[in-house]
Amino acid sequence: MNRTFRTDRLTLRPHRPEDYPAMVALWSDPDVTRYILPAPATPEATWSRLLRYTGHWAHLGYGYWAVCDRSSGAYLGEMGLADYHRALDPPQDLAPEAGWLLTPAAQGQGLGYEGMSAVLAWADRELSAPCISAIIDPAHHASQALAQRLGFGDAREVRYGGNPTLLLQRLRP
Repeated sequence: MNRTFRTDRLTLRPHRPEDYPAMVALWSDPDVTRYILPAPATPEATWSRLLRYTGHWAHLGYGYWAVCDRSSGAYLGEMGLADYHRALDPPQDLAPEAGWLLTPAAQGQGLGYEGMSAVLAWADRELSAPCISAIIDPAHHASQALAQRLGFGDAREVRYGGNPTLLLQRLRP
């Protein structure tokens, strides 16, 4: 299966070990992680994340893509699908769970929509899951707006890590 594809402005490709420094910069930025993690990620946690991405593809047949600028090749972030076995209250089966993260310089340009539209089109072709989930911090309005634009709806509040979290779902078209 070819896991690399291009949109008008992006290349989505499998992660590689050489992405690690760009990932550390991304995941250690407090402006990037403020709605996702309690604190910016350490380099050690980011290395584990890189390995987890590879494991998703190896064991589940889906995962995250590195998102790069199509013309320059610059690393802009990551997006894709995962199964994190999250302990939500009340318990929910989220798999596959969509997620996206872009560098501050790449935000606000429609790249999240462009890339995730391609990811979801891939999922609709390749996966048999009846729906895809997303969890979003209630204060992260930009991410909620993107999720709604991508077709995620039925927002309901659950708790994750003791905190209120929005659970949204996108039914297979």
